[in-house]
Amino acid sequence: MAQQYGSYPPQPPYGYPPPAPQTNGLAIASLVLSLLGLVGVLPFLGTVLGLIFGYSARNQIVQSQGTQGGEGLAKAGIIIGWVTLGIWALGICAALIFAVAVPGGLTGCALCAELESLLQGY
Repeated sequence: MAQQYGSYPPQPPYGYPPPAPQTNGLAIASLVLSLLGLVGVLPFLGTVLGLIFGYSARNQIVQSQGTQGGEGLAKAGIIIGWVTLGIWALGICAALIFAVAVPGGLTGCALCAELESLLQGY
């Protein structure tokens, strides 16, 4: 039967919609820890744990066959974790290049000497 112009579409059947899949806890933890690693609250530990939890959560979500959700959270945690590790690697490389490029290494840098004298007090 063709639908006439101006008529309403048929009503959906009554009943409850299927329940939404439960979000995987490791996916949430992955995103939170990766973000904490990115902002510097848990610099290296949060990043590594975020990556581990993200990959574990993705495996659990795939194996659950649709009963668990949160694949996007896990993927975001993994991406943020790798980006944060990349930033750390660039920072370490920059510090090493700076230490080699400055005559006398880090001891030739006035700012570095000032920071070192401040740290001697602790």
